[in-house]
Amino acid sequence: MDKPARKSAKTLTDKAVISAKAGEKPLKLYDERGLFLLVTPAGGKWWRLKYRIDGKEKLLSLGVYPDVGLKDARERRDAARKLLADGIDPGVNRKATKALREVQVANSFETVSREWYEKQAPAWVPAHGDRIIRRLERDIFPHIGKRPISEITAPQLLEVVRRIEMRGALETAHRAMSNCGQVFRYAVATGRATRDPSGDLRGALPPVRGEHFAAVTEPQQVGAILRSLDAYQGTATVSCALRLAPLVFVRPGELRAAEWAHIDLDAAEWRYIVTKTDTPHIVPLATQAVAILREIQLLTGHGRYVFPSARTGARPMSDNAILAAMRRMGIGKDEMSGHGFRAMARTILDEVLGQRVDLIEHQLAHAVKDPNGRAYNRTAHLPERRKMMQQWADYLDKLRATSNP
Repeated sequence: MDKPARKSAKTLTDKAVISAKAGEKPLKLYDERGLFLLVTPAGGKWWRLKYRIDGKEKLLSLGVYPDVGLKDARERRDAARKLLADGIDPGVNRKATKALREVQVANSFETVSREWYEKQAPAWVPAHGDRIIRRLERDIFPHIGKRPISEITAPQLLEVVRRIEMRGALETAHRAMSNCGQVFRYAVATGRATRDPSGDLRGALPPVRGEHFAAVTEPQQVGAILRSLDAYQGTATVSCALRLAPLVFVRPGELRAAEWAHIDLDAAEWRYIVTKTDTPHIVPLATQAVAILREIQLLTGHGRYVFPSARTGARPMSDNAILAAMRRMGIGKDEMSGHGFRAMARTILDEVLGQRVDLIEHQLAHAVKDPNGRAYNRTAHLPERRKMMQQWADYLDKLRATSNP
């Protein structure tokens, strides 16, 4: 085979590299210290480094021109020669580095997480699995997803979940921590890690505020609950209250004590004072909520209360009316409570519909502070909350209509 034509050794210039062309045979343009440019008959230009180690002559590819310019090629040559000075073969070192990167990618937190997810998903309700993987993709992978799982420390994990906490999603932060712990334990079981750092973080996040009320948060189960509420065969007052409760997700006492004077159906708003905090609050009413209120207005609109007691219009319905109705429909106390509609909305609005947590917290009438430390006011983000409430009502209609959202 003919040897490639060789040009006399001299330092290359950018102009010489740009104008270099090969004929029928490959052309080598030499720079210095073993670096040369190989120009192929097809027009390709490849940087090569010729070096010797252990008495053997070898070649190392340094990239393709113009992606790698003359200056970059010289820097790569110099880096390779530093390895040679330390007795390291740059070609072998490159292969080892590539293999290490492949191992790190295979054992990265994201790779192991997705493998764990694929193993677990068949046993989960699809919507539950979707929420978990979205939580990891949104809140965890962008920060530690590419890191080798065995190298992630407890402080690094805490920093990530605190980002979730700082945006006001404490419950989601706790769930994310739990999911990460499951991934780490899977990594330990499969030999990719030696321990679960999330175990060192018990108590690092503040506990979730408030009592824990029974609540359904799986979309498929929510659809079944809604269909049960729609099928209630009792009084019209209780029926309307049952159908309105998931749409407005206020506290049970606030719903049963709702007054017509506080509701503007034309403006689609319900304004009242939150008894727990003695602060004014606005509930934007979706079109579905307005329709239910117009329905009950025909029966109770002449009185004070939207949902009056069955015995006297001077008092609202009893605090047990909605609970008793759910129990008669077979909805157990360990399955759903009056407060459960709040937990249901908070969870699904955040984890399924992707609504901003501060909007959800505002709508729940929880204390929310802006970046300047000012407390929540009733008109905060009202246009956005109005859109959120309509999206929520439309989503509930979708769940009601199908068992596979």
